[in-house]
Amino acid sequence: MQQTATSLNEPAFELSGLTRSFGSGERRVQAVRGVDLSIGRGEIVALLGPNGAGKTTTIDMMLGLSDPDSGSVRVLGQTPRQAASAGRLSALMQTGGLLADLTVAETVEVIASFYGASARVADVMERTGLEPIAKRKVSKCSGGEQQRVKFALALLPDPDVLVLDEPTAGMDVTARRRFWEVMRDEANAGRTIVFATHYLEEAEQFAQRTVVMNHGKIVADGATAQLRAALGGRTVSATLPAALWQLDAKAILDALNLAELTGQPSADTAGDSLGQTLDSNFEIDIDEKRITLRTAHSDAIAARLLELGAHDLEIVAPTLETAFTKLTRD
Repeated sequence: MQQTATSLNEPAFELSGLTRSFGSGERRVQAVRGVDLSIGRGEIVALLGPNGAGKTTTIDMMLGLSDPDSGSVRVLGQTPRQAASAGRLSALMQTGGLLADLTVAETVEVIASFYGASARVADVMERTGLEPIAKRKVSKCSGGEQQRVKFALALLPDPDVLVLDEPTAGMDVTARRRFWEVMRDEANAGRTIVFATHYLEEAEQFAQRTVVMNHGKIVADGATAQLRAALGGRTVSATLPAALWQLDAKAILDALNLAELTGQPSADTAGDSLGQTLDSNFEIDIDEKRITLRTAHSDAIAARLLELGAHDLEIVAPTLETAFTKLTRD
């Protein structure tokens, strides 16, 4: 990887006040609405968000593929185009064509010649698992195999920063596993990696930090494990004994004595709603004979349910998907 004395003190990415709109008049769509984001060198960051959240538009500006209406992007202290030209910034994009008539090996060799990186071809081919299909024409490669070819091309300049937009799209389970094994090696080598994905389990397993976008804005940014725990809560579910499930919701809440267990409002103030939300980390749903609660007080509530004769008790730890759904719910 290429490093300079000045770049060692620069963030990998510095986004300040980014905005980007498309169309005009009544058809004008504001895709990105004032994004501020700093990513340090060596970080592994997942960029999440539902369709239309502004992820791809933000990535395009991070790579210099489009210019912001306002705001700025710096990559290792340079403009994105300067960093890319120097081989310090590289990307694997979900879209973008390859030359169909070239073989896989020819494709990698041609692009390597542009970077003066012909000596890296054999190593990159081996690391990305392309050797078995080296003589296959690109037109005969599957979608997942073409993604691996693009990944090889992104590694050729030995970049300091890798940006991946839906990198495993089209890959089967085995190929996805292999891809992330290689990515872990790249991360351990000190590269900064930013990736957008729809596979939340990839973010959960690989990203140290997760940034969530919705409606063109960043709605959450933090360590992946902390984000998951803070917004998800644990889910406690159990089958109620007959003496309870025959009661109405208010009486069930009274029996649980939530005020004593959690410091939350009693049933008198919580109301009769079966989907009553008591705070940001406490939700209740009562469906016939079973009760489900998402709460930060799972141990105390589980013990209380058992005391009342509940059975088939389950406690499920929060997932990133839980947090993501909660953050992006309109």
